[in-house]
Amino acid sequence: MTGTRHENSVYSLSESIRQAYKGAVDLILPYKCAVCGSVSDTDERFGEYSRLYEELYGVRSGLHICGKCLSSLNPLEESKRWFLCLSNPVENDPCPGLPLYMPFPYRGLVEKAVPEIKFGKKIELARLFGAILGSYIFSEGIRADLIVPVPLSEERLAERGFNQAYEIAFLVSKIAGIPLADGCLIRTRDTRRQSEIKDINRRAVNVRGAFDAGSNWDVEGLTVIVVDDVATTGATLHEAAKVLYKAGAAKVLCIAFAGNRTLKNAEPF
Repeated sequence: MTGTRHENSVYSLSESIRQAYKGAVDLILPYKCAVCGSVSDTDERFGEYSRLYEELYGVRSGLHICGKCLSSLNPLEESKRWFLCLSNPVENDPCPGLPLYMPFPYRGLVEKAVPEIKFGKKIELARLFGAILGSYIFSEGIRADLIVPVPLSEERLAERGFNQAYEIAFLVSKIAGIPLADGCLIRTRDTRRQSEIKDINRRAVNVRGAFDAGSNWDVEGLTVIVVDDVATTGATLHEAAKVLYKAGAAKVLCIAFAGNRTLKNAEPF
């Protein structure tokens, strides 16, 4: 018994010392950038965002990004943020002229951060993108009745632990003041990652029939925004929009945080 008490006291003492040491080291060592791993030298810039994060999630974000990565996040000119959703328009399109709003090119911070979100499970980066995108949508006066995130399959959600499109859409909803309709779209089957498919036509086939309308939301006559993290060919967003139009939506706007595009849609939403 004496030996057991002695062992427990040693364990408790070691644990308390360990926690104290960890706290001291946290004060001494600089924070690392969540994107590139370099020393983060811009923590003072995240004051307002940290307060917003804590208000919404009840915890501190703990997000740190270095100045070099932040300086590479450069938006497109305001007049060049509108595109046709499909990079390669098709004949007999059920929703021709479907607009896509996309404020950032897929380079710099975005190109580094997206793999960290999807494969490094860094949910804080997705939420930061949501806050930024929400501020752009609000400031540019883009309005709708509902915001709908592109859903993940159950398999992909279990693998990743979260849906980055939902995390982005949630912040957009809060900042832009547009209700979030999670579950308005459902994923009917798992698909290959679009990033793994280079052929444009095969991307369209890959997501064809991958979505259906959820039974808990009525979009009849409403203006709906569909949100995803990245758009390349636009096939995923286009397929989601088709389902919403079939369910009775009056107008659908597709929004992605970033993507690779050169074709501009001159018609505003």
